[in-house]
Amino acid sequence: MKHPRRIAVLDVGCFSAHLVVVGPGAQALRRPVLSHKVRLRLDRALDADGRIRAAGIDGIAEAVAQVKRRLDKVRASAFLPYATSCVRDATNADEVIDAVARRTGITLRLLSGKQEARMSYLAVRRWHGSGRPLTVLDVGGGTIELAVGDRAKPLFAGSLPLGARTLTRAGLDRLDRVPEMRAELLRRITAAVPDDVLATSANSPAIGCSKVFQGLATLTGSRPGQLRVDDLRRWIPRLAELSPRQRAKLPGISAHRARQSFAGAVVAEALMTATQHDVIEVCPWSSKEGLLLDLLK
Repeated sequence: MKHPRRIAVLDVGCFSAHLVVVGPGAQALRRPVLSHKVRLRLDRALDADGRIRAAGIDGIAEAVAQVKRRLDKVRASAFLPYATSCVRDATNADEVIDAVARRTGITLRLLSGKQEARMSYLAVRRWHGSGRPLTVLDVGGGTIELAVGDRAKPLFAGSLPLGARTLTRAGLDRLDRVPEMRAELLRRITAAVPDDVLATSANSPAIGCSKVFQGLATLTGSRPGQLRVDDLRRWIPRLAELSPRQRAKLPGISAHRARQSFAGAVVAEALMTATQHDVIEVCPWSSKEGLLLDLLK
């Protein structure tokens, strides 16, 4: 009996290992064959030197082993397991990858920030369904990504180590740090993106495609599926006044992202300001969906 072609992707991030299996057809990503998530807390496993401690490695290996058991029950013709910046940027990333491979038989691939930006752009382009120029913004824990283009492949895709977790660890946890850090964020973003790309971006719709943008849109009460920069600016000082425990009670902020939510709001505002967007749409798809689309070609 011939089975339909199925594609599987495993995304190992800071807070979860997420397996998604899709089949053929136009609705493949909207109706996955399987979506299975195992919770992780790698933010708690990083030491002062940026190493993932033994307990964190154990957690990754256990999550991957659990996912593998689920995957073994699904007939997938292609499987891509990868880890995001929390593992990629760890000072012992090779040790982590080797340990997980020995224990599970699965070797995690490390995508660069630029590759993630390209995959997010591919996903957003398909989700948006537009042939017009698009700007794709992504705020992760370790990095931020920006991609701009008007075709299947972006004209520009870039990444900077300015994610919400990274900035929180760097000391962006108080309101009095915001003016200095915001100026630095704007300087680094505009320095990393060519002037002509910034000009194209300013004149094209912008889409935010990360959990950070989704959470901030819910928090600020913007129109469904949108985030307005003015609303975001009003919320930044409010977040600064609250403890992580208090933030976790707010709509759109989960307990495991509460500590870094303040820095996430600051860098999201800086990214919108640098690209001259007062409002962005929010897309539920990101690099994981982009990889699935790429494998389905």
